[in-house]
Amino acid sequence: QVQLVESGGGLVQPGGSLRLSCAASESIFSIYYMRWYRQAPGKQREWVAVITSGGTTNYKDSVKGRFTISRDNAKNMVYLQMNSLKPEDTAVYYCNTISPYLPWGQGTQVTVSS
Repeated sequence: QVQLVESGGGLVQPGGSLRLSCAASESIFSIYYMRWYRQAPGKQREWVAVITSGGTTNYKDSVKGRFTISRDNAKNMVYLQMNSLKPEDTAVYYCNTISPYLPWGQGTQVTVSS
């Protein structure tokens, strides 16, 4: 089964940028939907961005215009470029498909604070 490893998180000031990466252990070419999710302390996990295998994207309203999801099927990678970060973007970020989910990775912590 495909294993997912997220990276690229960190501490950034409001207005800053980060680029998250998700490495899959096997080909994701046949996985139609890939999403980025996030989970803030005390809150449920929520999706923030989705991309199809053909490159069609959609975003949670609160991140539209600030986040960009992309994928490289040849490299088995999914990315999330996050710009104009806000404190409310603070969360652990995960990549996965839609239900039924692959095993969840460890996620990558994003902290937006001055």
